[in-house]
Amino acid sequence: MNAVIEEKNDKAPFSSRRQMLASLLFHSRLVGSVSLLRSALVRDLRILAYHRVLSIADEEAFDFDLELVSASESGFREQMSLLKQRFNPVRFSDVIEAFEQGKRLPARPVIVTFDDGYDDNYRIAFSILRELGVPATFFVSTGHIDSGLPFSYDWFVHMITRSSAARLEIRELDVDRPMPRSRTQRRELATELLDRMKWLDASTQEAVVARLESDWSMPRRAGHVDCRPMSWDQLREMHAGGMEIGSHGMWHNMLAKLSPDAMRNEVFGSKAALDRELDAPTVALSYPVGGNDAYDENVIATASEAGYKLGCSYISGTSPMPAGPHFELRRLPIERHMDLAWFASLVGIPEAFSYPSRHRLG
Repeated sequence: MNAVIEEKNDKAPFSSRRQMLASLLFHSRLVGSVSLLRSALVRDLRILAYHRVLSIADEEAFDFDLELVSASESGFREQMSLLKQRFNPVRFSDVIEAFEQGKRLPARPVIVTFDDGYDDNYRIAFSILRELGVPATFFVSTGHIDSGLPFSYDWFVHMITRSSAARLEIRELDVDRPMPRSRTQRRELATELLDRMKWLDASTQEAVVARLESDWSMPRRAGHVDCRPMSWDQLREMHAGGMEIGSHGMWHNMLAKLSPDAMRNEVFGSKAALDRELDAPTVALSYPVGGNDAYDENVIATASEAGYKLGCSYISGTSPMPAGPHFELRRLPIERHMDLAWFASLVGIPEAFSYPSRHRLG
């Protein structure tokens, strides 16, 4: 496997040399020409990875992980309009039909994907996609769709951001320090600790979150308007509207860090729930977090046994056009710092403009 998307960039993308080059190519209209030349030489599949689409007026007042906000509403509309004009958005089912029936996908195929299943995917992203006629695949964690509970990692960030505790103690991470005063500092600390926590096994991760919920009287079951999963009714409407729904496990656990029985239950259980609720076979899954420690050969074998045809990592890059079942497809992470020039250059010339996401997301 290639390097996991977990490296931190000291410079934000918009201030880098590649951003300046992207702006030059975009505004001189060279990016389109170079992209067309690349497409004539390289036949691959671009898969874009999003999480949330939100317009946040005051970032200081936002109580959750800003790194999961992939684009603003206006930015996402611009990006999808550009895709519609310059590429051919397809679904994973189209890819499967191509290799099973010997059909050829249209030139310059791109798949738009979302991980997790936040309700802004329905409220904001779906309405834009439907309006523009762009299909997308939404990988959802079915346990959260069933329960309505916020995602564990999100609640971890939320608790640190909002807790009234004077000190932060997490023995599993060797942390014992005064709680930062500002919300920005707290969010930065929470994001750093979340990266570190994902190296722990799944049961230890869950124990950390549960203990903080109890110690700080901040139960996840209380929920929060800014961090809600979609409902089955919303997913059924999206599916009927041409969107594809895939699996992201049941509880957003890193599958390779579960026991064999628990991992199997996540892989099979999420597919069974999706097949039942949407009355259609689920063909693709995305591994939660998605780095090279989030899935392994056992996870891939179990996914194949369960009946999935394709699997997505969160490892940066494009993939050769699948000629059969493929369970290590790479994706291009889309992040909120990207302007339209960067986005156009990233999708058009991914070798030059893709980069490891600054945090372990997925």
